[in-house]
Amino acid sequence: MSASVFFPLDKQQVVGVIGGGQLGRMLVLAARRMGVRSVVWTGGLEAPAVEVADEVIDLPFDSAEALEQFCKLATVATVEFENIPRATLEGVKKRIAIFPSPEAVGICQNREREKNFLKQHGIPCTWFRVIETLTDLQAAMAELNGPGVLKTADFGYDGKGQLKIQGNEDPAAVWKQFGEQRAVLEKWVPFEKEISVMVVRSANGEVRTYDPAENRHRNHVLDVSIVPARISETTAAQAREIAEKVAVALDYQGIMGVEFFVNHDGSLVVNEMAPRPHNSGHHTLDACATSQFEQQLRVALQLPLGTTRLVSPCVMLNLLADFWQDETTPPDWTPLLETDGAVLHLYGKRRAPGMRKMGHATLLGNDTNEILKQVEKLAAGWLK
Repeated sequence: MSASVFFPLDKQQVVGVIGGGQLGRMLVLAARRMGVRSVVWTGGLEAPAVEVADEVIDLPFDSAEALEQFCKLATVATVEFENIPRATLEGVKKRIAIFPSPEAVGICQNREREKNFLKQHGIPCTWFRVIETLTDLQAAMAELNGPGVLKTADFGYDGKGQLKIQGNEDPAAVWKQFGEQRAVLEKWVPFEKEISVMVVRSANGEVRTYDPAENRHRNHVLDVSIVPARISETTAAQAREIAEKVAVALDYQGIMGVEFFVNHDGSLVVNEMAPRPHNSGHHTLDACATSQFEQQLRVALQLPLGTTRLVSPCVMLNLLADFWQDETTPPDWTPLLETDGAVLHLYGKRRAPGMRKMGHATLLGNDTNEILKQVEKLAAGWLK
């Protein structure tokens, strides 16, 4: 529902997307609408974005050949997920501009660096300790003296690489169960709800934020996002202010998601940062004047930022693989397509194992509580 109208840019302008998942797919689709060519570097992984990209490099991220091809084809680069080797990002930066920077991605892709960054800049986050050895874990568990979450330092998402503890366990048994790998122990936060804010910052320092989304998870994977979040105006304003502070402190250039825990008193702590388009920002494709994907491209192409205005209240439903009748048979979409204000987005993935993200649906309306009832009815029918 973008209010923008684009004319084709310089024919030589080619956006390079590092990563070929569904976020890359939606970035490429936004580029096509803007008259911009694209090249996708898949990293050798299954890549839904290849079906819509102009050029594809289906090689691993550590391939020198792929790096050369990518930087010859692309005039500017961006990332669609953070778990990309830092050396690859630095290699791209030496040849062409990349948004966001390898430095910003490097902080966000590692929980230890992320937590230390938040603490250093006075951004509210939960109590944590870095764990390198069993001795560290013993000391941290004794200091915490209560429930916590042990998280891998590197490359965790959707609940992966996490172990919740009550605090009375044997540290040696916990350390062995966790695989004896470098980690961060965080205090368990008995939050009221989780929210996120999408924030975009341009190369010249202009910053804009979207309305906070209220997020609910199922089996550690995002289930629904309710926009605007059902929180006080004071809490919403504070979340947007903190998200801006994060973007400025990172000298961030591009779109990013900042995830928060909302405490029962309305106060906030930052949980995680995602240096890319984010699942909880998918609603912006249909419910906002400018989508998160278009904003990412605007930054990379040095175009003015778009408005973040919410056109309609909405609920975004993740279409996870457990909705599928089997690994190759989708559910009957008729009830969704018959629903007024519903928009279906499928990612073109061939197989639906586990809790894989196969697509999403956005339902628009006037009242988020009423829309949520529609969403819950649809989901219940598919889970039978």
